Amino acid sequence: MVSSPRAFVTGFPIRHSRSPLIHGYWLKQLGLEGTYQAIEVAPEGFADFVRSLRDNNYAGGNVTLPHKENAFSLCERPDAVAEEIGAVNTLWFEDGVLHGGNTDTYGFMANLDALSPGWSQRKSALVLGAGGASRAVISALKQRGFTDIRIVNRTLERAQELADTFGIVGGAHEWNSIPELLKGAQLIVNTTSLGMQGKDDLAIDLTEADADALVTDIVYVPLETPLLRAARARGLATADGLGMLLHQAVPGFEYWFGKRPEVTAELRALVLADMDQAATTGGAK
Repeated sequence: MVSSPRAFVTGFPIRHSRSPLIHGYWLKQLGLEGTYQAIEVAPEGFADFVRSLRDNNYAGGNVTLPHKENAFSLCERPDAVAEEIGAVNTLWFEDGVLHGGNTDTYGFMANLDALSPGWSQRKSALVLGAGGASRAVISALKQRGFTDIRIVNRTLERAQELADTFGIVGGAHEWNSIPELLKGAQLIVNTTSLGMQGKDDLAIDLTEADADALVTDIVYVPLETPLLRAARARGLATADGLGMLLHQAVPGFEYWFGKRPEVTAELRALVLADMDQAATTGGAK
């Protein structure tokens, strides 16, 4: 008897993850047999966890902080995007081989495709931050033909390392360069955790931003971050980060359960309701 596909999301901590809500919704909507669960794994136990996936009959799963780089080194066949980024957020088996991919790049592009069609006709971008998320964003920008990518970080060396990795000549800048770099930047992306609930606000004066600039934030709790609020007050187009979370989940679901789901208004509303409930009760989700 063939058992139903099993998938997971793992991180440390993992109690905040909304992935079980998203994948559970799709399983029910599509009438599929299968399970998707959150499994908290400490860093010292992650390698053993990955090695046990075959024996435990998992089809694969999602990987979040702090395991993405370790997942890249442990998977047997990383895809091209994972190779470029150096991190894996999705694992799946094909013919018994453990593959690894990074769907954050896809999620970033698909979110903007949905919220701001034609966004990639722009060709200049200002990327705030040089952490793991910025790698996925820069990969997406390069895929979509951006030729002017400006990376700003509080530690210039991190920005320079990223610019070197992606071959962006003259792309690394110090944080205090933001006012000048805003000029001519048609897309502004926050990839830092600044502005996230419980973190310091991202305080940027957008006075010098182009009037037709699009501002987006990968932070989605709160849905309208201080950066997006400031952009809206300035009359700039904005795109929130929730769709990146939803869209990045699509490829993994298809790998594990065999059908490609859709990101719908109903799913977005379901996740927003869960976010509102968490905010009301004060619990981390």
